[in-house]
Amino acid sequence: MLDPREGELIARSQRGDASAFDALVRSHYTLAYNVAFRLLSDADAASDATQAAFVRAFRSIKNFRHTAAFSTWLYRIVTNVCLDSIRQRERSALSLTLLSDEDDDGQQERDIPDGSGDPAQALERAEVQELVQAALRRLSADHRAVLVLYDLQGFSYEEVSAVLQLPLGTVKSRLNRARHALKEEIATWGELSQP
Repeated sequence: MLDPREGELIARSQRGDASAFDALVRSHYTLAYNVAFRLLSDADAASDATQAAFVRAFRSIKNFRHTAAFSTWLYRIVTNVCLDSIRQRERSALSLTLLSDEDDDGQQERDIPDGSGDPAQALERAEVQELVQAALRRLSADHRAVLVLYDLQGFSYEEVSAVLQLPLGTVKSRLNRARHALKEEIATWGELSQP
């Protein structure tokens, strides 16, 4: 059900009220950024993608028809911006591979501080997080998107279907294939890291 305050902000934004759109940005920024970060695995790229998605949403807000929740519409935009970015990076990486023998892709990992007291557990959690992030990066963009939205962000099948504009059955089968692919990537990575 649409929050009446959000509905009013959307209506005002559609009439060109920038302050109303700013309020929408503030209420959805964190989740939009989290989706972008999970898809792109890079803090700077996620920030850029989130900003680009909000710019695109601002330009398109007049076309929002309330056929889906505003959040679904917005996360579809965020996901599309991220998938475009992934495809662009893959094309760039392919071009660089063809031109150079260098293996450095320049990506930086985001360290998430852990406030718990046990350094050994913190180290183990950080290693597991890195393992999962590395495995996610090796998945196809389509598999990564469905995993991030459903398993990491907690969207329902229906919401994932709306965001990715895929039939419900396709979402379920793609999620199943993505989970198997992730499991294989983690198993392979774990075998490679064994002494």
